[in-house]
Amino acid sequence: MKLKEYIPALKTAYKLKQLPLDGLNAKGENQIPLIVTLTSIPSRLEKIDLTIRSILNQSHKPEKIILWLNRALENHIPKKLSDLQGEIFKIEYEELTCSHRKLIYSLTSFPEKPLVTCDDDLIYPSNWLKSLYDDHLRFPKSIIANECRMISYNEDGELQPYKMWKTVKDKGISNPKLLPIGYGGVLYPEKTLHSDTINKEIFLKLTPKADDLWFKMMSFLNGTEVRRSTNPPLKPTPIIGSQKISLKKTNVREDGNRAQWAALCEHYLITANSFK
Repeated sequence: MKLKEYIPALKTAYKLKQLPLDGLNAKGENQIPLIVTLTSIPSRLEKIDLTIRSILNQSHKPEKIILWLNRALENHIPKKLSDLQGEIFKIEYEELTCSHRKLIYSLTSFPEKPLVTCDDDLIYPSNWLKSLYDDHLRFPKSIIANECRMISYNEDGELQPYKMWKTVKDKGISNPKLLPIGYGGVLYPEKTLHSDTINKEIFLKLTPKADDLWFKMMSFLNGTEVRRSTNPPLKPTPIIGSQKISLKKTNVREDGNRAQWAALCEHYLITANSFK
């Protein structure tokens, strides 16, 4: 977390903590027919209530927010998090510990609903969900992402290092190589992912630390278009102290994303030409 982000993060967190539970748990008049689904790890349980509060504080609330946790955490939930449970927010428990659980369990629990994934260490702006949903109404069969990178191959068709997969700045674009980045929020319409999506044997073998890459391949195999938001909101605010444990070192600095994408492509017989 950068030094200049600390004061805005403190102010945003303070304001969220002052919001009364009654107002947060009220469904409101502008409810959106979709499910927000996410997961977390033990080191973030003392902080994730801020993420949940920010989603409950959206101008247009979701039908439900589901937090998927490992069963071992069932008796270790902080009161400030459990108190947020109500008509909208619910904590569910399953066996997996990997980040893929943010989406795979909701795919089977809510097969007829659009699903929005997000991260557990961020505070989302109040127009975050509506901006995704507005694009969903325009492109109901497309996956919508606020933040994306472009998977990059060189002239010889060789996969380039992840650091060379450029962050996409153009709004509203679609491209077969567009990779949704989970932290910004990603909307998955129903029935837009390949049947292998929930196959834990495959994703734990090929992408054990890269759920974004797994879901990207599943959408590509299904022939689903990926689009960047036409009106992405401000970037979410990092929660102070929540990012001490992160996959960034392995996936970015050590180029783990490149290795895992290469493993996916080898398994599913995908080459650079597949994206043309």
